[in-house]
Amino acid sequence: MIVTGATSGLGLVTARELARVGARVVLAVRDPAKGERAAAAMAGHTEVRRLDLADLASVRAFAAGWTEPLDVLINNAGIMRVPPGRTRDGFELQIGTNHLGPFALTNQLLPHITSRVVTVSSQLHRRGRLDLDDLNWQRRRYRSLQAYCDSKLANLLFTLELQRRLAEAGSGLRAVAAHPGIATTSLTSHIGGVRGKLGRAFKHLFNNAERGALPTLYAATQDVPGGCYIGPDGFAHLRGYPEIGTPSERARDADLARRLWDLSARLTQPVHQENR
Repeated sequence: MIVTGATSGLGLVTARELARVGARVVLAVRDPAKGERAAAAMAGHTEVRRLDLADLASVRAFAAGWTEPLDVLINNAGIMRVPPGRTRDGFELQIGTNHLGPFALTNQLLPHITSRVVTVSSQLHRRGRLDLDDLNWQRRRYRSLQAYCDSKLANLLFTLELQRRLAEAGSGLRAVAAHPGIATTSLTSHIGGVRGKLGRAFKHLFNNAERGALPTLYAATQDVPGGCYIGPDGFAHLRGYPEIGTPSERARDADLARRLWDLSARLTQPVHQENR
């Protein structure tokens, strides 16, 4: 199995628990030294390989180095509400890291995958308003929260379109999405409402990393249908144990998903230069 972003938070717990029960887990991480420290604290068979989802050359190098069957790819890595920035390829940082990088990685590894692709989204996808005419925020005033929500909507559109394409091809592979509810990990460390006084007052509504990783683990290991969306079963789906839920109507827009796929394919082609 491959777990991206496995040095902290949900990815660390996901990798640790899969390795603990006997899976061979590759920690695909931006900082190999940090990855080695994380792997050293895990029981079981682990390996660390470098992967920077904000750099398509790194994605291509990682995929080119993979030559064996791969049961499960877990697209876990992500960033949230970062200041304006660009990836190495000129993409807006959140859509580039959270969607375009995993999109390219999945498609390049797909010939090796034998079971499923799990992509971690968020309930904030419900606030996504993806603008395919300005995916990289070149004309609009940048809003970090909206950019994050858009990237999480893109994760679900990608998952459901991948599942449609797999089914049309007669493949038995599955594409599955998961979300952690609200998990108090380092991803939310800069958001005062979650980590500050308000967060402490309502901490009973939030998951820690161990509980937040349960939907991902469930999606990766249980006999769930392709195209499903797994998250916590508790109040407002903020915390609890895994159950199959329903993504937003916008996330289930097949036409939008196809158009996003086509755009993502064009943007992530090695010869593409438009955004540089």
